Amino acid sequence: MANSELVITPVTSKADRAAFVDFAYRCNAADQNWVPNLRSEEMSKFTPGKNPYFEHARYQLFLARRSGRIVGRISAHIDELALKQPVEQGMGPGTGNWGAIEAEDEETAQALIATAEGWLRGQGMTRVLAPMNLSIWEEPGLQVLGHDHPPMVMMAHHNASYQGWIEAAGYERAKSLYTYDLDVTKEFPPLIQRIVASGEKNAKIRIRKADLKHFDRDAAIICDILNDAWSDNWGFVPFTDKEIEYTGKALKPLVHPELIRIAEYEGEPVAFMMTLPDLNQPQMRLNGRNGKPSILGLIKLLLWLRKPRPADMRVPLMGVRKKLQSSRLASQLAFMMIEYIRRAATAKFGAQRGEIGWILEDNQGMVAIADAIDSKVNREYVIYQKTL
Repeated sequence: MANSELVITPVTSKADRAAFVDFAYRCNAADQNWVPNLRSEEMSKFTPGKNPYFEHARYQLFLARRSGRIVGRISAHIDELALKQPVEQGMGPGTGNWGAIEAEDEETAQALIATAEGWLRGQGMTRVLAPMNLSIWEEPGLQVLGHDHPPMVMMAHHNASYQGWIEAAGYERAKSLYTYDLDVTKEFPPLIQRIVASGEKNAKIRIRKADLKHFDRDAAIICDILNDAWSDNWGFVPFTDKEIEYTGKALKPLVHPELIRIAEYEGEPVAFMMTLPDLNQPQMRLNGRNGKPSILGLIKLLLWLRKPRPADMRVPLMGVRKKLQSSRLASQLAFMMIEYIRRAATAKFGAQRGEIGWILEDNQGMVAIADAIDSKVNREYVIYQKTL
């Protein structure tokens, strides 16, 4: 309890969980760049038994009320897999998280953060990385740049005031994550075109589309490469088999074979690039500000999913096996996959913009690739840290 008027209580019932989810829609209703995801998906995200994240995490959701009216929310959580990671990679023993913060004013935000910290401290945590909503694979970090345009699919949009409120609570920057904007109607610079053409002449290289008839197999291949490729990255936490299944099911309506490529070298899958049509564009038109589309809106959304045109694109994930990283082959495979997807995105889906990321600020290889294709930073997200 922050004062006699503001009361913070743990979420303990289905009704509380529904109120926790619904508050985000009310709190952001006036922000035209905030995207109302489907409410059913948000409910699933915060429900143990549906989201497999909770199978390896301790958590508590909190609601803030003033005179009985909900004015804020926050989640506090501890990923048991993250606790097992090396300290030098950002996570490690004693590190907990909070996230999903929404608040109407600074007093509420400060009280919610203090409550989450208290819960983490009570669970034996000595340090916090935040915000995380919920894991590093979902919506990590707080947006601090790019509030003037809506995010693409699977990226967050935050009230610009939150940055000052969080920093006033004693938080310092731990890491910045960037997204890069790209005009995909333009051909890449001549050097990149030559690198792609050279790869096309190499009989050892095969860049294939994802196979929908064997979707589970290809999803497993992609996640295996991902866990290997990202295993040394800051903030890495491995995907579990159930999370692979859960994520694959959630993304399947957005999967188009031309947009997901697996690179094979001498017959071995060694790299991948996943590209998704930007679902946020139709969701902003059709979902309603409460995340509950009308019947007509839902039909239009389903029709868009079947044939998303025009649709801009986001590359949320890509990876090259560690044994090839820092090699010329790694960058060549990346440029080939980007170019093949660019061609398909413009020709079949009418795309004009692409977005790559997020990318860690010190991921020199990916930053170099983003620079080489003339993409520009359009949003920044910050993960903060604090000693408890």
